[in-house]
Parts: sequence; structure tokens; C-alpha cells
Amino acid sequence: MEGSAQVGWIAAIIIGGIAGWAASALMKSDTGVFLNVILGIVGAAVASFLLGFLGVGFGGWLGYLVAGVIGACILIALARMFRGAR
Repeated sequence: MEGSAQVGWIAAIIIGGIAGWAASALMKSDTGVFLNVILGIVGAAVASFLLGFLGVGFGGWLGYLVAGVIGACILIALARMFRGAR
């Protein structure tokens, strides 16, 4: 839809990078810029999917940022669990 408040690709990369950086700082994880962007974008998709089951929906760039941070934290925690990180 043209009138919907969706985030474009460039904004998704920028917001994903910020979300991944924030999650990396919160989880005290040492990840690079590229991985931060990937964590933020994939994290936003994961969090939106999981929170959708609870009836919680995010919209716009701020919602995408919040979902990205939550999802990236989940992904970092899962990686640590499977990797057996300290």
C-alpha cells in the first residue's frame, strides 16, 4: 500500500544498524558494524513475528527500532546459548 507507514530499505539498514548497535551494547557483545545491521534487521523481523502472537504490533521507524533491539537481543542470547559463550 502506498499510504502505509512502512520503513524503506535504506531506512531499514540505518535503523537496523542502530538497533543492532544498541542490542550489542546492552548484551555486551562485541560485534562489528555489518553484523549489527544484520542483527537489527533480522531481529526486527523475529521480534515482530514473536510479538504478533501476543497481539503487540509496532509501526513506523520507532517501532521498527524497538522491535529490532528486542529481536537482536534475542538473537544474541540464542547465539550464546548454542555457542556456549561465557
